[in-house]
Amino acid sequence: MQEATRRRVRRTQSNNTRAQSVRRTSIRDKVLITKKDTLEEARLRLQAANNSMDHSMESLQHKTNNNNNRDSVRSPGHQKSVSMTDYDSQGDNEFVTDFASDATTLDESTPETPATINQVSPTTESNNVNTKAHTKPTESSKGLNQIQDSDLIYTSEPQGATRIVLNETGVGAQPPLSVPGLLGRAVANYPDHVAICQKKEDGEWKKITYKEYEANVRTVAKAFLKLGLERYHSVCIIGFNSPEWFYSDLGAIYAGGFAAGMYTTNSPEACLHCLVSSDANICVVEDAKQLEKILQIKSQCPKLKAIIQYEGKPDKPGVLSWLELVGLGNSQSDDALNSVLETIATNECCTLVYTSGTEGASKPVMLSHDNVTFNAAAIVEYIKLSAGNDLSVISFLPLSHIAAQVVDIYSVITLAATVWFADKDALKGSLIKTLTEVRPHVFLAVPRVWEKVHEKLMAVGKQTTGLKRWIANYAKSTSLQHYMATLEKNVSEPYTYRFVRWLILSKVKQAMGLDRCMVALSGAAPISVDLKRYFLSLDIPICEVFGMSECAGAHTLSKPDDFKLEGVGRTMPGTFTKIVDPDEDGNGEICLKGRHVFMGYLRLQDKTESTIDKEGWLHSGDVGKVDPNGFVQITGRIKELLITAGGENVAPVPIEHLVQFEIPVVSNAFLVGDKKKFLSLLISLRTKMNINTGEPLDELETDTKDWLKSLGVEGIETLRQLLEKKPEAVYKALQVGIDRVNTKSISNAQKIQKFEILPADFSLPTGELGPTMKVKRPVVVKKYQSLIDKFYD
Repeated sequence: MQEATRRRVRRTQSNNTRAQSVRRTSIRDKVLITKKDTLEEARLRLQAANNSMDHSMESLQHKTNNNNNRDSVRSPGHQKSVSMTDYDSQGDNEFVTDFASDATTLDESTPETPATINQVSPTTESNNVNTKAHTKPTESSKGLNQIQDSDLIYTSEPQGATRIVLNETGVGAQPPLSVPGLLGRAVANYPDHVAICQKKEDGEWKKITYKEYEANVRTVAKAFLKLGLERYHSVCIIGFNSPEWFYSDLGAIYAGGFAAGMYTTNSPEACLHCLVSSDANICVVEDAKQLEKILQIKSQCPKLKAIIQYEGKPDKPGVLSWLELVGLGNSQSDDALNSVLETIATNECCTLVYTSGTEGASKPVMLSHDNVTFNAAAIVEYIKLSAGNDLSVISFLPLSHIAAQVVDIYSVITLAATVWFADKDALKGSLIKTLTEVRPHVFLAVPRVWEKVHEKLMAVGKQTTGLKRWIANYAKSTSLQHYMATLEKNVSEPYTYRFVRWLILSKVKQAMGLDRCMVALSGAAPISVDLKRYFLSLDIPICEVFGMSECAGAHTLSKPDDFKLEGVGRTMPGTFTKIVDPDEDGNGEICLKGRHVFMGYLRLQDKTESTIDKEGWLHSGDVGKVDPNGFVQITGRIKELLITAGGENVAPVPIEHLVQFEIPVVSNAFLVGDKKKFLSLLISLRTKMNINTGEPLDELETDTKDWLKSLGVEGIETLRQLLEKKPEAVYKALQVGIDRVNTKSISNAQKIQKFEILPADFSLPTGELGPTMKVKRPVVVKKYQSLIDKFYD
């Protein structure tokens, strides 16, 4: 259908070109369309094809007026569309696109070149179609996959809509799809395929088909509407991965609200921020432990109307059990839900993902239906997976993180695959049991999980001796040599590699549960090159993903047969990469563009505008470059944000300030832990300063000496003496202060696990501080790298 639509578009454009004498030039010239209806017929055909898809799912949508809607596909106001990357209004009838002012667009016939400031990274996609959509639904534009009229590149308003830009070919040319439309397509094509598997207490797996999956989502959505879920308000969910999490997430979206996940490690205060900032009408909690957090702050959430507990029977008044919620939904007719579904637009917000910044509270990232469904489609196409092949995925990473959502929910539905839920102790050691039982075809983990697997395998390896050890080492060496050779050039598989893969490595992968794994992914945080190299020795290429919440998950992706150790893959089809202000080595800020770029931060217009520029480029805050073959490499971070090995973003400044507040004798606190298992802290105590040079002296400040005396520590006048004697009372007091800080952390990942006292305070002359007395983080890290390394030995 899409190919037929494109043929109609090309035929229409050709006819209109001859009839209207529209001048077209090369892609670096301005393309002027002097009559606004030049592409009207083509646009109408596109929408007619899209509505034809809606009509084929009539039973899903329960429409009664579909025949009337098929022919009336746009409101009278929707009359302007142009087949170019960007446009600016030049009056009522003229649109101008200047490619040279934005970026060079590469098509399939253009040799691939590295992305630089005015270049887009290699991709098979070319010119895009700007699709303008409605700001309000009209009688002629109802349907699961409608587009709201909007000229906005970004918005921070909950009821806002942003424009969708379609490419002319490839996955980026696919018509926008809503989340209900995505699930509806899977139900229409694969109704009896198993969608969800959850192990019950008796050890048996309960299986849910796609037909049952959608029926459960609709039941929950009807219950949410009955409980008072308002349009553009949220359902906040806190709990471990489960079918109920999925039903609540998609049920909120079906009912016209926002799904908003919260980390299970969130403090009550962090939950309060999510509930209030998202205008939550409903909160779904897993158990009594999570319920207690919500009850503590419920009185501060004026818009919260209902709380549902999906595991166990709630013993608090006013809290619904999951069975009660389902019963409520089953008692409702489909009318209210169907009415809402007819007004949902693909370029409206459907989900909120909370991501932390360098300072302050976490920001709610607004993702549209098209953001998440397109990103899933691009991932699936890029790694060459096909729907309906009974693929399996294990869900265990936090669903409040976009990485888990785009894989476990949206990519799985796109593939009509099966998601198997691990138990709550997956990250505590039980994951291997689920792996060996499920044997997934796609496996996504964060670097910390891969590190744990590595640690266990290394421990097992140390117990192996003699001939077995020699054979294992030989097999790993052979596999690694093969992959390193393939990285340099295309080479055939040597016999020795095929032999050790069949005889030895296949058994290792089988013991790990990865013998059927087609794609092993690592995302949410950078993974070390050494770890990648180790798994290559086991015949397991780890495909690194680079992305962020603000791009609905993935932007670049490695493939098992196309990767680099130092890189994070190539730019996915239908998306674009630009390097801004590259230095002599090609390193600059990585900027992203495409249908996956988020709508904006909810009610944070200033932060939105500082993240997405007026040309639609998302500024990632990461520094990197693109090599001649199109591989993106991350070389640093502009922002001070730390990303732990577990994939959680940590803003260091608020934590550092809290340490200084709790322990006044601390002059500077410096948090470390980027790419590491846990956070650690470097502390500088208050010492006297050289009045003339501003350099720190060894002599302790008076208030520091007084603090030592209050601890019963006598006879220490200098920092050197303190570090030599290491009084137990001092380190104990510092630990008590850090413990107080940890009690205020919003999650376990943001707690400080280790600390050390530095031999000197920070200062401007010694380079740790800048002109505004702001800590220069790279300088401190470099200066004390050996000390930092000891934290993680």
